[in-house]
Amino acid sequence: MNAEYIAAIDAGTGSGRCVVFDMEGQQVAFATREWSHATIPDVPGSQVFDTQTNWRLLCECIREALSRSQILPEQIRAVSATSMREGMVLYNNKGREIWACPNVDSRAKAEVTQLIKRGLAKKIYFIAGDWLSIIDPPRFLWVKKHEPDVYRRTAHMTMISDWVLYKLSGRFVTDPSAGSSSGMFDLSKRTWSDDIIEWCGLRPEIFPEVHESGTLIGEVTASAAAETGLKTGTPVVVGGADTQLGLVGVGAVRPYKTSIVGGSFWQQTIVTNKPAIDPKCRLRTLCHAVPDLWMTEGLGFYSGITMRWFRDAFCEREKEVAAREGVDPYYLLEKQAESVPPGSNGVIPIFSDLMNAKRWMHASPSFLQFNIERPQSSGKKECFRAIEESAAYISYGHLKIIKSITRYRVEEVVFCGGASKGFLWPQILADVLGVDVKVPLVKESTALGAAICAGVGASLFSNIQDTAENLVKWERTFKPNGDNHIKYVRLYKHWREIYSRCLRMAEDGLVRPMWRAAGT
Repeated sequence: MNAEYIAAIDAGTGSGRCVVFDMEGQQVAFATREWSHATIPDVPGSQVFDTQTNWRLLCECIREALSRSQILPEQIRAVSATSMREGMVLYNNKGREIWACPNVDSRAKAEVTQLIKRGLAKKIYFIAGDWLSIIDPPRFLWVKKHEPDVYRRTAHMTMISDWVLYKLSGRFVTDPSAGSSSGMFDLSKRTWSDDIIEWCGLRPEIFPEVHESGTLIGEVTASAAAETGLKTGTPVVVGGADTQLGLVGVGAVRPYKTSIVGGSFWQQTIVTNKPAIDPKCRLRTLCHAVPDLWMTEGLGFYSGITMRWFRDAFCEREKEVAAREGVDPYYLLEKQAESVPPGSNGVIPIFSDLMNAKRWMHASPSFLQFNIERPQSSGKKECFRAIEESAAYISYGHLKIIKSITRYRVEEVVFCGGASKGFLWPQILADVLGVDVKVPLVKESTALGAAICAGVGASLFSNIQDTAENLVKWERTFKPNGDNHIKYVRLYKHWREIYSRCLRMAEDGLVRPMWRAAGT
């Protein structure tokens, strides 16, 4: 009962979770709840982040994590939060949530077009590091036009990880990693951009204070303690955005460290010592959670969610067997797909496209080229492997762009997040990229990054960089198969050509795209 722990709360795109770590960075408790985001009828592209329901689910996660591990509330020395990026929450002057959306809300199409016509899109991009597709300037303009009462009553705004901190401590704050995902930051200054706020006609006072990750901002309030099961007075520390804290959780805290965070979305990232903004406006650049560092990334859209869709749509038998045998259904599916050769026996996956921030759109999701005369080699296991290959192709394409921007030759990539838990996906990734792929022992790297921040803020650790490098431990390094890499380079070129033709069908309105950014 003398042991001490740190809690991290993660509000992701497809789920919320609470992860508890000991002082050595070992995961000792975990609880999660899946969620989804409702659309508003007659509002194309809309998605709503349900603050009331999702807070209840997060509270369930916290209580379950404590209960399962038999950790007493007083043993939690600090708590922090992380979340999906870009999504925002608006509050009235009493601190009540009045409007919220997740990262993939894309309702503000007309407002994106308006900002482009005003000549502000590129200006915002080269200050804030991201295009208008899913950032907050056009969302504010949408609220102003379509929900003027909400706009008028808005007294505060936060990002979603900041919302978790607010629910715990009652304070409105942000950090550079989460705040910069709003598209309203000046990257070079690591704070809100006066110019962007002025261009959008917003009031500066609604934006929260900016504190670096690892800053102590308050304590768990009595009301939050009653809801979560945490102890009143537990230190609450600024965390940050999910990808950047995922980088902290794998020790990517120095320039040119290259990583893939494989969650609901896949982020192919590189750390830099100055903002490395893509001159062609394809990728995005944001502040890192470590002071004086930044990161550039390409985003694999819905890569993890695509896998979850396939599991739930077609794999009931595997789910039943997994539940009976106490294993992960993805493990059973990877065992089936292990024997399938590179290229998935000709089955071609059409899901996420390479990131193109200026015109971000994805083809209609599909599989192509089944051999109906050979069902034993053109079925479920081939589709499963094709999904894994598709995500790896996206990472390969983004890595090529990152190399062109930074002129840095990448020889090793760290792979973390839920997708790194398997044995097949990391090997496919190594074969496609043609470099070593290192997998950390703790797969919930984003939560570990938040826990490191919490420990720094509570004076349990010295600083983020040294602590991350000391705590991160490695499970395995996957070496690329040279012959497979040669095959995958050829397959990638073929896949790109086929994908472009499928994308044209969506652009022509013949089929519905998997996702279309606002203004595309």
